[in-house]
Amino acid sequence: MSLLIVGLDNTILNVALPTMQRELHTSVSGMQWTIDAYTLVLASLLMLAGSTADRIGRRRVFMAGLVVFTLGSLLCSLAPNLASLVAFRTVQAVGGSMLNPVAMSIITNTFTDPRERARAIGVWSGVVGISMAAGPIVGGLLVDSVGWRSIFWINLPVGLAALLLTWRFIPESRAPKPRRPDPVGQALVVVLLGSLTYAIIEAPSAGWASARILTFSALAAAALAGLLLYEPRRREPLIDLRFFRSVPFSGATVIAVSAFAALGGFLFVNTLYLQNVRGLDALHAGLYMVPMAAVTMVVAPFSGRLVAARGPRPSLLVAGVTMAASGLLFAAFDGESSTPLLFTGYVLFGLGFGMVNSPITNTAVSGMPRAQAGVAAAVASTSRQTGQTLGVAVIGAVLAGGLAGLSGTGYADTFPDAARPAWWIITGCGLAVLVMGAATSGRRARESARRTAERLEESEKVGVGAGVS
Repeated sequence: MSLLIVGLDNTILNVALPTMQRELHTSVSGMQWTIDAYTLVLASLLMLAGSTADRIGRRRVFMAGLVVFTLGSLLCSLAPNLASLVAFRTVQAVGGSMLNPVAMSIITNTFTDPRERARAIGVWSGVVGISMAAGPIVGGLLVDSVGWRSIFWINLPVGLAALLLTWRFIPESRAPKPRRPDPVGQALVVVLLGSLTYAIIEAPSAGWASARILTFSALAAAALAGLLLYEPRRREPLIDLRFFRSVPFSGATVIAVSAFAALGGFLFVNTLYLQNVRGLDALHAGLYMVPMAAVTMVVAPFSGRLVAARGPRPSLLVAGVTMAASGLLFAAFDGESSTPLLFTGYVLFGLGFGMVNSPITNTAVSGMPRAQAGVAAAVASTSRQTGQTLGVAVIGAVLAGGLAGLSGTGYADTFPDAARPAWWIITGCGLAVLVMGAATSGRRARESARRTAERLEESEKVGVGAGVS
């Protein structure tokens, strides 16, 4: 249910973007911030939430997340202007950061058998498809009948129901050796992601060579350098760089960033195209997106079973090929010019995205010690949110640059050409999934994961023996 409300919030919001843009009198960059304010804060806090849940109790943190997320949704529905909406989206994100990685940690510690865990993750990932299928329709109905503010109301009953069910059924659990807080590492992550996202989104209007953009770019580079220098020196860092010695884990991180960057950009461009160029209302734009979401919903549990039976490689290869093919259809063959081609592109992308989620999650957590399940799951979730943040930022910036100063007929005529570079970026993301999936799922890659897990477990034993708390 936590994944359902987070997924619904994402897909419903995308359907409402053009209406929000008109009523709040904002630009493309303003719409980018309504999405990225959420994903940016979420990506920044996921690892902190995962380690905190391991330390003070997963059930406790999970319930706190449900309360904050539900409250943030209520505040968003009351926002009087864009600045308030962006601020309240950050409140939502603080709550959201306590949900999915903690839920995955609960699942990992409940299903200890690898095959059972892979199937459970497949079912869990299938909820993404449900939210993608329901979100556009529910969002379109609400926007057209009640208004865009009502899209946040749907989170209230689901959030309260999830809170009651968690209180009733979920047992408390903690890591036997929880990690210490890392405030410096956390601050560096916030600075890195915040500065980079700001520079990308604001560059089209401020200028790529402006002092403001160069300053934020330099700040992001300095924060990255600080993380790489500071984190390895801590006994219990926020980001344990030793995880990345596992080739499958590193591959899963890159694949997650690529796949979710493609998703963020895909939803952003298509929503604006369907409503601002084709002139569809929110409901019919949502209905157009249903084939993609329905395929994702059907394929995701199948991908989980395939990962359990054959490993992550087949799912990743299919995902890479179909996501790249979808982007190529729009980039090179004007897929948006014909409704049958448009739907073909949607189905291809839904197939690819449905296949990619389970192998990412399973690879991220299966090779790590159970005691650090929360941190490993949080890194995977952070990769997803970082990818979606960058996808909306980069693709939105490319689109905004192509559409600068246009409106009305000029806007509609220019949109396909302005969106073409965005589609090439999405195609590249699909190819990255394909190449990394092939390169990081072989026998040598699995051996590196086994060695990494052994070293991590040995390090934990040494730490416990030395009296480290």
